[in-house]
Amino acid sequence: MIGTPVFVALGSNLGDREAALAFAVTALGAIEGVRVLAVTPALETEPLGGLPQPAYLNAMALLDVTCTPHELLAACQRIERQAGRRARTRWASRELDLDIVRFGDVVSEEPALRLPHPGLADRAFWIRQLEELEARVDG
Repeated sequence: MIGTPVFVALGSNLGDREAALAFAVTALGAIEGVRVLAVTPALETEPLGGLPQPAYLNAMALLDVTCTPHELLAACQRIERQAGRRARTRWASRELDLDIVRFGDVVSEEPALRLPHPGLADRAFWIRQLEELEARVDG
């Protein structure tokens, strides 16, 4: 590993979910200073937040990055827009959702970039995916 290990959660519950996740992985790998090392298999999960909506397809990517957390966040937001994501209410359905779950050992309480992601403890599937990818970093 050359840079910082970063874990990004990928999710989609609108349109062609598989294509959205594949697009995200390709787009993440095209960011300057980012290399995709591994991606977990996609799994279907129930939506959070209580709004009636379709199930999500989720995966997590392990990245090796030399960019900053803010640069990666901006790139993730661009990728979401390129995939057709629109501004919606919190917990609403999404064409693509990219969440930086962990960025190395960075801790941030900024409203726009909280690291590690505050939802990590509430998403058992993220914890499993993170553990699967961490084994690749440590191994």
